Amino acid sequence: MRVVNALKIRNNLGEVLDMLTETGEPIMVSKGKQIKAVLITPEQFKRRFLDYQAEERKRQLLETIESMKANSLEGKGSVEVLREFRGYGK
Repeated sequence: MRVVNALKIRNNLGEVLDMLTETGEPIMVSKGKQIKAVLITPEQFKRRFLDYQAEERKRQLLETIESMKANSLEGKGSVEVLREFRGYGK
């Protein structure tokens, strides 16, 4: 991983972005002696963050569905549940 000073990025942003695109390696941005940020490619962002968010949302939805299913079927058979859902009497 390369470390690039924030001043170099400000003065040579195009060059730094080209370097990021060519190598595909994340670039750490330093200010003083501390790392303040990391530049990554859009593909890396998508793989690391958007996919994670989608999986997390999927997990939450499955938990909600399971919870609803557990609460609504309390001792009822599937035929009875369908009849209620469709508005038929018992």
